[in-house]
Amino acid sequence: MTFKAMVVEKDEDGKTSASIQDLDDSRLPDGDVTVAVEYSTVNYKDGLCLGPGGGLVRTYPHVPGIDFAGTVEASDDARYKPGDKVVLTGWRVGEAWWGGYAQKARVKADWLVPLPDGLSARDAMAVGTAGFTAMLAVMALEDHGLKPGDGSVLVTGAAGGVGSVATAILSNVGYEVAGVTGRPETAEYLTSLGASQIVAREDINETVKRPLETETWAGCVDAVGGAMLARVLGQMKYGASVSAVGLAGGAGLPATVIPFLLRGVNLLGIDSVMRPYEDRLCAWERLAKDLPLDKLHAMIQPATLADLPELGASILKGGVKGRVVVDVNA
Repeated sequence: MTFKAMVVEKDEDGKTSASIQDLDDSRLPDGDVTVAVEYSTVNYKDGLCLGPGGGLVRTYPHVPGIDFAGTVEASDDARYKPGDKVVLTGWRVGEAWWGGYAQKARVKADWLVPLPDGLSARDAMAVGTAGFTAMLAVMALEDHGLKPGDGSVLVTGAAGGVGSVATAILSNVGYEVAGVTGRPETAEYLTSLGASQIVAREDINETVKRPLETETWAGCVDAVGGAMLARVLGQMKYGASVSAVGLAGGAGLPATVIPFLLRGVNLLGIDSVMRPYEDRLCAWERLAKDLPLDKLHAMIQPATLADLPELGASILKGGVKGRVVVDVNA
């Protein structure tokens, strides 16, 4: 039996190239569960793995794709049986392990989550790691006291994958959302997701000498990091929290400890890759309940395996809006 996959190879000079190939089932890695993949998606890490690797890929040839959803084809684990619908995000699949840019994948059973009721495999990949991370970020803010009525919640990088889902979730459950974007043409898109305020990136992207500014935000989902995160910390309300989920603006943090000491601000780190199973179940259940499907579907940019090299390069340049859903069988 053979299946189609997007395979990345590296030549003797260290240059990588990606192409669709027909692979034999025997090429699949060892694992407990074989999944007939239906859909995948495109994240920033996928862009790296489709191109130079970014230090994420250990061995070549490699099949990227850090997310996938599909149907169990065979299982050596009692938790899953043929016909079960499953989702995978994280666990370094698509990086150190062959991933979802293929019609078949074989992984460890511990890495899978049952597809929640109310979501299709396509819906799950419109969510993907980005949406899953967004949900974890919102849950962390709520765990630290955020509730509707507290004031505006800031979402940085709002037109990206994490930001789009965070905006839709927060708005749907009753929060006022302020979306930060450097692309003015996305303002209408963000408003359609539920943002009540659009903040231009240049208005908040530079550090200032004052460690504290006017208390403005009741919470924040930050996908940017860098100077923007430093600026936002000084604008948080007393006792408010920031969920840090990304570093599109850089890994450095040119901030002071003053917001933490004088306003009791909390900086919450959000990891989705190694998240424990019970946390995953809870987040996916919340996604099925709190993420409006009409808004999710409005985020989708459909794609096929053949589109992946171009999309991978585009997402590294910040050129992808919303959520790409890859039909691996198209």
